[in-house]
Amino acid sequence: MPKWNSRPIGYPSYWRRAKRELSAADPVMAKIIKGCRQGGLTSQGDPFVTLVRAIVAQQISVRAADCIWDRLEEAVGDISPKNVVEHDEAELHGAGLTRRKASYIRDMAVAFQDGSISPSLWQDRNDEGVINDLLILRGIGRWTAEMFLIFHLQRPDILPVCDIGLIRACERHYAAGESLGVKEIKRLAEPWRPWRSVATWYLWRSLDPAAVAY
Repeated sequence: MPKWNSRPIGYPSYWRRAKRELSAADPVMAKIIKGCRQGGLTSQGDPFVTLVRAIVAQQISVRAADCIWDRLEEAVGDISPKNVVEHDEAELHGAGLTRRKASYIRDMAVAFQDGSISPSLWQDRNDEGVINDLLILRGIGRWTAEMFLIFHLQRPDILPVCDIGLIRACERHYAAGESLGVKEIKRLAEPWRPWRSVATWYLWRSLDPAAVAY
């Protein structure tokens, strides 16, 4: 997962309770949580930055995502709708983004700046409502919307069943390395409710000691 150059804000208020209840509900999860010790879910505090991070990271390696993020900041300065809109797609592409990602990110910046997107509404909207709003944006699929729910809104019970890191961690810890399908992952995640975001974070951490951040 990308390490990013950022200053995350603190853990959600439910974090300690979630750890206790997950550990009590699932002995495998209890072992994973104990092994991770320090750390927790953090938010970058800015909805636009979180979405741009997620788009940058789509389908590329951690190292490549880190490099492109650094180059993007060099090209536009602080990542904000205003700064991105001031650069055309060719300039964003020159920072290392694919042409498609450059188009997605610039279109999203325009939507944030002209009010087509209203992040203030999302705090009170349910998970599926936020996902539906985000899916309207080009370049935002369900996975990216789920990352936004986990990392920006810090919703406690998101299970991104198509996330490769979650799949690999479940296979390692719950299936002795055997392949698992979506239905199987959903079934083994039932004991994690209502803290599936927290369980997912710890499963990611079990594969990589660097804390996940978007």
